[in-house]
Amino acid sequence: MASVHESLYFNPMMTNGVVHANVFGIKDWVTPYKIAVLVLLNEMGRTGEGAVSLMERRRLNQLLLPLLQGPDITLSKLYKLIEDSCPQLANSVQIRIKLMAEGELKDMEQFFDDLTDSFSGTEPEVHKTSVVGLFLRHMILAYSKLSFSQVFKLYTALQQYFQSGEKKAGDAEMEPAAREDGERNMEKEELDVSVREEEVSCSGPLSQKQAEFFLSQQASLLKNDETKALTPASLQKELNNLLKFNPDFAEAHYLSYLNNLRVQDVFSSTHSLLHYFDRLILTGAESKSNGEEGYGRSLRYAALNLAALHCRFGHYQQAELALQEAIRIAQESNDHVCLQHCLSWLYVLGQKRSDSYVLLEHSVKKAVHFGLPYLASLGIQSLVQQRAFAGKTANKLMDALKDSDLLHWKHSLSELIDISIAQKTAIWRLYGRSTMALQQAQMLLSMNSLESVNSGVQQNNTESFAVALCHLAELHAEQGCFAAASEVLKHLKERFPPNSQHAQLWMLCDQKIQFDRAMNDGKFHLADSLVTGITALNSIEGVYRKAVVLQAQNQMSEAHKLLQKLLSYCEKLKNTEMVISVLLSVAELYWRSASPTIAMPVLLQALALSKEYRLQYLASETVLNLAFAQGLNSGPCAFEADGGTTEPNSQPRLLVSHTRETIQYLNISSWESRNRP
Repeated sequence: MASVHESLYFNPMMTNGVVHANVFGIKDWVTPYKIAVLVLLNEMGRTGEGAVSLMERRRLNQLLLPLLQGPDITLSKLYKLIEDSCPQLANSVQIRIKLMAEGELKDMEQFFDDLTDSFSGTEPEVHKTSVVGLFLRHMILAYSKLSFSQVFKLYTALQQYFQSGEKKAGDAEMEPAAREDGERNMEKEELDVSVREEEVSCSGPLSQKQAEFFLSQQASLLKNDETKALTPASLQKELNNLLKFNPDFAEAHYLSYLNNLRVQDVFSSTHSLLHYFDRLILTGAESKSNGEEGYGRSLRYAALNLAALHCRFGHYQQAELALQEAIRIAQESNDHVCLQHCLSWLYVLGQKRSDSYVLLEHSVKKAVHFGLPYLASLGIQSLVQQRAFAGKTANKLMDALKDSDLLHWKHSLSELIDISIAQKTAIWRLYGRSTMALQQAQMLLSMNSLESVNSGVQQNNTESFAVALCHLAELHAEQGCFAAASEVLKHLKERFPPNSQHAQLWMLCDQKIQFDRAMNDGKFHLADSLVTGITALNSIEGVYRKAVVLQAQNQMSEAHKLLQKLLSYCEKLKNTEMVISVLLSVAELYWRSASPTIAMPVLLQALALSKEYRLQYLASETVLNLAFAQGLNSGPCAFEADGGTTEPNSQPRLLVSHTRETIQYLNISSWESRNRP
């Protein structure tokens, strides 16, 4: 069952997916790309309503916002985007830019003088306070501040920008002829080089708005849909380019920290996190007080994020020290919100202790008192998860999750709605109710459409989605539908590539399904080769699977030693589900060693644990093993001849009797689950 506290990482640069960046020293300036966008806006204003259809104008309006906020792109790519929306307008823009670039400097001067006419008249083409109006005013103001030498350099850059676009278009036209001559590969390589050169020539320092938009977009994608974000290497390259022009850009350091977390780089992520808070303090926080937005706030949240980072990488001692520092600073500043985050992380660090539920209940009460629904909901779900492992009844747990869902819908916490449904799926799987688990998994999948959508619309590539799909694959594999499980895993691999944050979930699921299939087919050598991969992802699961393989290969003494060590370790961790599985394997080892009598108390212990913790699937499996063991325990099968007929002794009758008891037990359990209030 995945931990619900993965969402506790505090992100001080993002609120509702919007990055609050303050790019110091970076202002809007005129570039050749922005001149091309200004030409597009001017042509849209000059074109009458009848010349452009309603659908084309709607596509153009949708195109404008990313063009205004996004980074500079090549001219050929800009032509392609405009042509896809309105081919007629693309031709006009191309002719206008060509006349300006091949003309004289005064043509560009005249163009900027004509832009001011857009705001004149009783019904101007553009309102001054609109998005387009603000962009036009910023560009006109930035151009008017340029000196003559700067204007000349801008015009020269515009000519180079136009020539590179024309060269790219010419290469694209020559490519079919090159293919006919049999030189397709060479031309393709030259074309790729020219594209990279254009991208380098087009790259430069981003303006304030471009940087804010870039950081907001990438941070939102990393949280909701990592596959649509830039690759770790590409994103780091862009961030380094951004920091080269402005090293004090604090939010870029934080995005670098998030990017390094994707590849599990503890050194670089720690380095970027410390740089973020250093820059945050140095860029004006000293002039503020030590209150809500002051110097002390940066220090305590720096310590809190450092504790979360160490906890994520398993450095619990360092995490505890950093958390103590955050608590001390937060208490001095009387910051209750920070203290509540610290209290939640205290539970995460101490959840193996027997009294951790007391700390968690206190955390939930405090979060409700201070009006923190996000933390309160996470606390409730963690409490439900803990009590599920303790064997509480399902109806009480579902009632608690229902109260948590009310908080989600009331405060529109869509991310926690997904986590809650994934939690229900895991709980029903833990209790052995495959039908209910399947229902909850399908509910989550139907809520998050598999179609390609914007990250701000639906969160269909989050951890909850991966957990639900993994449960779905395992449920199909348990029923023997390995082909269906493979299709689900194939979809998981497409949604979560191997370098993504949640890829370990489907990797472990895939290895376990392959292992079970190999064991069922009797391919023990293949199953043994899969143990290494399982151990790398989950050490406890890997040791258990290794013991199962040794047992199947008749290496009983080695398997028994391994199972005994694993049993002691799991009892210490209170991993009841694995304890029962180990006990069943030990019992199987005993009766395969012709000692079914010794297996009986082991199976009875497993049955008692299964009933105590309400693990119906394991209880049913244990009862079946008991029936089989009692059948073996009744002695060897003997046959007596009487009048030409053979009649078995009492052992098969006893086995049939116990099998009937097993079926009766399963039917009663199923009836109870259907009629439980």
